[in-house]
This record gives sequence, C-alpha cells and structure tokens, in this order.
Amino acid sequence: MKKVFENADAAVADIPDGATIMLGGFGLCGIPENLIDALVRRGVKNLRTISNNMGVDGFGMGRMLEAGMIASHTGSYVGENKLLEEMVIKGKLDLNLVPQGTLAERVRAGGAGIPAFYTPAGVGTLVAEGKETRDFDGKPYLLERWLRADFALVKAWKGDTQGNLIYRKTARNFNPMMAAAAKITIAEVEELVEPGRLDPSHIHTPGIYVKRILQGKNYEKRIERRTVHGAATV
Repeated sequence: MKKVFENADAAVADIPDGATIMLGGFGLCGIPENLIDALVRRGVKNLRTISNNMGVDGFGMGRMLEAGMIASHTGSYVGENKLLEEMVIKGKLDLNLVPQGTLAERVRAGGAGIPAFYTPAGVGTLVAEGKETRDFDGKPYLLERWLRADFALVKAWKGDTQGNLIYRKTARNFNPMMAAAAKITIAEVEELVEPGRLDPSHIHTPGIYVKRILQGKNYEKRIERRTVHGAATV
C-alpha cells in the first residue's frame, strides 16, 4: 500500500463535508499547518473537529473558522480565538469544552478500543450534566465516553515512507494518541526518509496507524502568546 502523497492537497482530497476530524497540537506547537491550509483550500463544510486548542485568529484552525468550515468543536482551551467566542455566543457553532486530562484520555481510549471510563474530573460541575455518576471507594466519578474520528491530521518531526513517526519535544502532545484514534490518519512531517533510517526505539507512532504521509514545507511555527521577561529594576 502506497502511503506517500505528493502534497497536502492530494492527501485531504477525499475528506467530505460533515466529517469528524481530530487535529494534533498543543497551542500552536505541533499543529499540521500544511494539512490545515489544504483543508481550507478544499472548502469542506460542517466539520466536527476535535483538538485541544482552536488555534488563533488568522492561523491554524482559526483559518478554518474564518472559512465557515466548522459546525461543532470538542476541545479543552479556546481562549486565544475571538472569532470562536463570537460564533458560540451567536449560536453559530456548537462548542463542547472538556477538561484537558479528560480530553486526552477520551482520545487515548478511542485509540485503545476502550468505549468508556470513569474519572473524578468534572464531578459537581456543568461537565457532569447528563452523565452517569458512580462511587468508587467513597468518591464520585463520571462516566466519560471515548472519542474517535473519521480522519486525524497530525504533525511529526520525522517519518518514513511506511508511516512510522517521531515527534520532537512539546510536539509530542496530542498527536500520538490522535494518530491511533481515527479511521484514516494523515501525517505531515518535516523530514521524510526511507524505511530503516529511523531508530526503532525512537518511534512514537508505528506506521500501522498511519494511512497517508507527506513531507510538509514552509512551516511558520508561530508562538501562541509570547511572554518576555524584562531586566530587573532596582
């Protein structure tokens, strides 16, 4: 099976309207920049997205919002995107906020084939509405269901033509678990090599999870919020 695609546009060409898509990244670190841009060019609509963040205005998933592509979103943090706030208030987008640890575990469970699990996070809050609660050792826990997707768009540092992936530092965030939780995982990498060039002990995502791979280009790697500490004053 040939996994290598010439470019991002070809890799996302069959993603339909209404698809459920997971997008890797933490803030703007490790996001699939090329695949997001290709999706925007394709112009699919009514997507159900799952990601930790929603990008920022004008970049990353923020571009998908501006193009009117997203109907609903499940994530943990959306505070850097003013357009998203406006759309939610006006009822133009269905937003499901999930505690970050719960989001990570729901995605991991989806990849592991575990349909549900119990967690203490969210007990006694709005998160618990409509969910089953059960006591374990005298403490209440919520039943949370797995998250799975039709497509996962992930970004890695290095990969080989068989789909094996290595992530670098903070980019090893939601990418590995999302790669395992979708029917079709599409990976973009900064460096694409032939099989045997990657140290097997360093591989984070085995190629069995990856259906398509491409070498990305022109990465901006923006910083979501730059913080500068000035010199101390006396």
